[in-house]
Formats: sequence, structure tokens, C-alpha cells
Amino acid sequence: MEPNFRGPFSDGPPAAALEVDAPPLEVFHLVDIWRSVVAVVVLSWSVLAALAGRVLRRRRTTVIQTACDGLVDGFIHLGPTFVKGGQIIASSGGMFPAVLADAARRCLDEVPPFPVELVRETIAADLGAPVEVIFASFDDEPLSAASIGQVHGCTLRDGRTAVVKVQRPDIRDQMATDLRNMYRIAALIEWSPWGRTSGARGIIRDLHAVTFRELNPALEAHQQAVFRENIGAFGDNTRITAPEVYWDHCGPRTICMERVSGIPMDHFDELVARGFDGQSVLRRGAKVWAEAAMVHGPFHGDMHAGNIWVLDDGRGCYLDFGIMGELSPEWRSVLKDLFYTCAFDLDFSRVARAYRAVGAIPADMGTDEELGAFLNMVLGPMLNDGFGSIDVAALVAQSLEMLKTYQASVPQELALIAKQLLYIDRFTKFLAPDYSITTDPYIVQNIFPVEAKSKAAELGMVLDDTDPAFAVVVGDAANG
Repeated sequence: MEPNFRGPFSDGPPAAALEVDAPPLEVFHLVDIWRSVVAVVVLSWSVLAALAGRVLRRRRTTVIQTACDGLVDGFIHLGPTFVKGGQIIASSGGMFPAVLADAARRCLDEVPPFPVELVRETIAADLGAPVEVIFASFDDEPLSAASIGQVHGCTLRDGRTAVVKVQRPDIRDQMATDLRNMYRIAALIEWSPWGRTSGARGIIRDLHAVTFRELNPALEAHQQAVFRENIGAFGDNTRITAPEVYWDHCGPRTICMERVSGIPMDHFDELVARGFDGQSVLRRGAKVWAEAAMVHGPFHGDMHAGNIWVLDDGRGCYLDFGIMGELSPEWRSVLKDLFYTCAFDLDFSRVARAYRAVGAIPADMGTDEELGAFLNMVLGPMLNDGFGSIDVAALVAQSLEMLKTYQASVPQELALIAKQLLYIDRFTKFLAPDYSITTDPYIVQNIFPVEAKSKAAELGMVLDDTDPAFAVVVGDAANG
């Protein structure tokens, strides 16, 4: 067996490589003007070209549908920042018109790859040797292309099959320019009467912060390695994994990792056809995520189906760690109280006390019972339907609305938590419509072991996911 290559991160990334270098938003560069002109021209031309094509080819789509398709053509042509914007539109439900959100779905899976010559140049510059020296084999045809980078298959010198994720060239400067321009547009929006309460600049600031964390591959690889290690922290979770990072083949713009084979979590018909127990995979994956958010700290922050796979051997697998969240210990305690309330006793005054403990609600603003009653009121319809209808995603969302009502400040990560719970909820609706994650003691058995064991005994449920009885449908039991 040939000796393996050793790149600059063979002993792990240096601390400096994990720092996020986000350029300021409130500065001006001459290139900003040119980029603005290009964006206006490209978007206008794309919409006009689509409309003209509709007339010439006598397409049956509506004018609005055609214009939205043309706008998305422009997004894809303009590159990463606009593609990211399209992905936000596609993933934000009712925030945007359905016709635009549907058109923007192309930004999720139709991003054109960049030339393999640039891929090879980036790898060579990062790792200090040509691709032919580093790998036993390398596939020039990408496995996938996304807004920030693309993935190529390869084989390491010691025989391990792997993939290499390579960042797009010059992406930092281009995205910084686009975000500066977006920030100026947001400022103009906030000058208008209807835009004063929009928080447009805050949205761009959040996008700016998230973007430049994503643009640090060393940080992404580090987050992946930490998440993978934490999966087994309690000695269980053997049926959930994340690809191993091969640090000896990583660099500033290059991540090399174990290659896995499977299907995305939302290929529901294929899951059934291949005999996979989708509900069990869902439960195991949700448990790992809940432990990450409430115990370990760093949690996966982009759990759409493309990032959650069922592997060929039936294990669940987390992918793509560019977006991660982490609550402070105090806010982790708040989330624990939210889960405990849903899972065990529905005492919403506990939730109010938790928010007050972190200073999210002023001490002189209502009593814990009053605030608990508020949550009880907004969740009333679900409460009336029993335990199984209580949804932590809804509770978190309603809690955010409550805190907004009281003009309280909340960490951005709490909104990210709510988004991931909504992803899980979507999988649940297809894989196990009668199942409630928030009332399943299996999910929190390592967080509330005594209470979980007691509830499992009461419901006649198995907590050991290696026991064949674990695969028994738990919907009716968990819903009590």
C-alpha cells in the first residue's frame, strides 16, 4: 500500500484557519458600482428574454411565471450571492409569492459547475502538489455543484474512497461586493414608510455573518469533525453518522472526507422500495440533533433533505456543515425547558421562567403564570387535541412571537432552531404522520433519563434502538 499524502492540515487546522474574516458591510469600493450595473442589466435582460421566448415559442405559462423563471435565470448567471438569495426564497415558505418560490427551487439543484481546471489549480495551491501526486485517482466530472463549491470523487493513495469539496474561485470578493450592495438597498428600504419595520439591514447583516462562516472551509470541516465525534458521546447513536474528515488532504479552500452512498431523506418512495425503515431513521437522526442542540452545543443548521441521507446500509447520515448554530449554556437550558414541557407535563409557566432567567423578558413584565397562559392560549387548538399534537417547532415559533410582543431580544440561533424543527416536521408528515417527535421519550432519553424511562414504561415503548422492537410503529403509543 502506498503511503498517504500529508497536506498542510494533517495535524488538524491551525487556530488562525478557524477564524472568520468577514469584511465590513458599510464601506464603498468602485467595483460596487460596476457590479450593480451588471446585476441590473443581467436581471432585466433575463426577464425580457424569458418573456420574448414565451411569445415566440407560444408557451402556456403565465406572464408572471415566465418573468419569475427569467429572474431565476438571472440569479444563476450572476453567481453565488444571487443563488443564495434564490435558495432563501425557495426555502422560506409563505414569505414570498408561491410563483416566485417555485421558480427559485432551481437554485437548489441547478447550479452550473466551474471548470475542472480551476478545481485542480485550487487543490494544488492548497495542498502543495498536483492532483496526480495527491490522489490515486480523481474524477474530473463533479458529483454535485452548489453556490459556494462543488464536489469531486477521488481515491486516496492508501485506497480509501473519498470526496473533495472545493470552494469556487474568487467567491469571497464577489459575495462581499454583492452583500455591500444589498446592504445599501436594505438601507433605502428602511427609509420608506412601509420598510421602517422590515428589519431589512438586520437581515443582510445576518446573511453576511452566515455567509462568511460558510466561506471558511477549514471551519466547516472542523464543525463536521466535532459533530461526528459528539454523535457517540453517550455510547449509543450507532445508526447515525457523518463522514469522517481526512485532515491530511484538507486545506484553506479544500475539504476531503469519507465518501458515502445513499439517498436523500425526502426520496420517500425510494425509501419504501428499498425496504428502509424511514421512521426509525427519522427518530435516530432527531435524537442526535436534539442532543447536539441541548447538550453538546454545535448543532446542524441546514437540515434540508439534501443534507440528510439514508445510506445504503440503512444508517442515517448528516452532510454539509457550512451552516451550524450554537446556543449559549443559558439558552440551551431554555431549549431543554421547551422540550421538557412538550414531552412531559405541558407546564408553560416553566417556559416563561426560563425566558425570564436569561433576561429575555423584563422582571416587571407580567407574571410567569400570565406568560404561560399566553402560550397556552396560542397553542390552545393543539392542546385540545392531546399530547401528540404538541409541536416544539410551533412552540418555538410562538415563543419567538411572544418575545417580540414583549420587545425582548433573542439569539439568532433560536430562529435557526425553529427552522430545523420545521424540516424534521416535514419529514415526519411523510414518513410517520401519526408520530410526534416531541412526545417520544427516546429523543430525550440522554437528556432527561429518569423521566424518559418512566414515560417509556408507561407507554410500553422500547428505548434501545438496537432492539428489533424499536422498529414497531410508535405513533399511537407516543401520542398517548
